[in-house]
Amino acid sequence: MTLPSRSGGQILVDALHIHGVDTAFGVPGESYLDVLDALHDSGIRFVVNRQEGGAAFMADAYGKMTGKPGICFVTRGPGATNASIGVHTAFQDSTPMILFIGQVGGDFVDREAFQEVDYRRMYGQMAKWVAQIDRAERIPEYIARAFQVATSGRQGPVVLALPEDMLVTQAAVADTRRYQPVQAAPAQAQIDTLRGMLTEAKKPLLLLGGSGWTDAACADIVRFAEANALPVACAFRFQDLVDNDHPHYVGDVGIGINPKLAARVKEADVLIAIGPRLGEMTTGGYSIIEAPVPRQRLVHIHASMEELGSVYQAELMIASGMPQAAAMLAAMAPVDSSAWQDSVAQAKAELAAWQQQPPVFQDGSAPLNLWQVVQDIGNLAPHDTIITNGAGNYATWAHRFHRYGAQRTQLAPTSGAMGYSVPAGVAAKIVDPARTVITFAGDGEFMMNGQELATAVQYGAGVIVIVFNNRMFGTIRMHQEREYPGRVSGTTLENPDFAALAQAYGGQGEVVETTAAFAPALQRALAFTREKNLPAVIELRYDGELITPGATLETIRKAAEAAGK
Repeated sequence: MTLPSRSGGQILVDALHIHGVDTAFGVPGESYLDVLDALHDSGIRFVVNRQEGGAAFMADAYGKMTGKPGICFVTRGPGATNASIGVHTAFQDSTPMILFIGQVGGDFVDREAFQEVDYRRMYGQMAKWVAQIDRAERIPEYIARAFQVATSGRQGPVVLALPEDMLVTQAAVADTRRYQPVQAAPAQAQIDTLRGMLTEAKKPLLLLGGSGWTDAACADIVRFAEANALPVACAFRFQDLVDNDHPHYVGDVGIGINPKLAARVKEADVLIAIGPRLGEMTTGGYSIIEAPVPRQRLVHIHASMEELGSVYQAELMIASGMPQAAAMLAAMAPVDSSAWQDSVAQAKAELAAWQQQPPVFQDGSAPLNLWQVVQDIGNLAPHDTIITNGAGNYATWAHRFHRYGAQRTQLAPTSGAMGYSVPAGVAAKIVDPARTVITFAGDGEFMMNGQELATAVQYGAGVIVIVFNNRMFGTIRMHQEREYPGRVSGTTLENPDFAALAQAYGGQGEVVETTAAFAPALQRALAFTREKNLPAVIELRYDGELITPGATLETIRKAAEAAGK
């Protein structure tokens, strides 16, 4: 059979079609013009971003929402370095993603040509696989492998460099089959061992996290928890694996953990961790679960064999994908749970108490009650609303007090990357336009990628952005007051009028300074985004002293001074 001759760019785009790509994010560059030309008639939606960091964050959000690799295209050098933040986030969050980078031609390589970077070295520790495609006839092979690597085992990012001359080379080459993600599954003997450990337990706890979950897997794990009367906690920023209104959901294990839940994790005699890596944030700096040998009888189920045993020597380690493990656990014969069956209701009551209005707002002196803001969102927005946020103390209000629906209703970086919230919100609305998307963004956070509001306007993404404007890098100010009380340095911000900025982009903007004003503003934003398919910004202006639900900057400062700092 005679194969047609195609350019490298056309071969690549045809391969994306085969692997089911419907959307790609990126910033155009002359280094991959042939790909852009092939995308013109491809039917693949190419979302043009305003900065490569925003594009990479959008690709990460797409991967989180769909379970398919988020696709991102950037140009060489500065474009690639800008995109690195999204690759790092996808790696730490175990998100499937493929970043394509235009590269200098082969005739210029290794001369430090214009914007030349060796991407194997640059991305070596930030991606599952980094490669460069030097021959057009091997494009189908490399693309198939990229999808395979990104989605199999522990999911994560892949980076492929595309030399400019390779993309315009003509080649006659056959296409590949569509990729097939590969995941391990538990052996029945391992499930039997887990059941035996559970039979001997008095204080078991189920901890969920990580990527690779499907709706069916989440439903299966809920059946397992119900059948065995298990309290269910979720790891840092994976709170949406279980509907937070479910009777068995007892809270999140991460930054600012409920002290009573932390005690339950420490006191658990059998801790079943399904999906999380058990990293620093989920383990409270490796304190509530001690490394390398935990006090708890630990069952660790993870997609990567390399992860198992790398930090924690669990009593039972199972390499498995989440759907495979959840299905077998749902089918497991229930154990006698009479010894702990009351613990679910007790832990749920502790969560309810933890989510009550914090003392900093109880006297009514604060003009803007941030706890009430979250309550208003829960009352006015649909239960399946997607909440996005980046890094910063402002995120605590959603993290602790919002009740997330089942997946996928939370998009946030476990890597702690600032600048994630706005691109993730725009991407979520592009991917699922029928759902309500609300972004929590600090004032410092917003200014890192707020330009993607232009992308939201261009593609009709009616995301609602709530900007928490306290005129400072709040998290750093909090640490500063704790370690160097009264010595403010480098954390004060002078901000624009965020509401006016939203209007300048073509969206709606409002400023809210009182509690009573927020709910009506949110109702107007909900109506505007639904009717116009354009973004809306609600700027919250409030006293930066209200830094956390549990303390003000003043109390933190006084405690540090009393300690002699």
